[in-house]
Amino acid sequence: MLMAHPAILGNLVEQYETLKVLHAENGSAESRQRMDDIAYTLCVSTGTRDIDAALIAARHRLPGARPEDDSLLTA
Repeated sequence: MLMAHPAILGNLVEQYETLKVLHAENGSAESRQRMDDIAYTLCVSTGTRDIDAALIAARHRLPGARPEDDSLLTA
């Protein structure tokens, strides 16, 4: 399976987390749609089916990630 470049994954994770905060603050339809679009892209890019798994997989591909770092599993 092809994997997105770590820089791309890092950018997607950052965008998703930012939009999650924005959506929690104002709940606009635009922020929710963009968040859903990025979640879909992260899932496709990491070969996963849900955003939580996609975020974990993406973070493990980022520079500096430790393969046995279980801190990524807690929310």
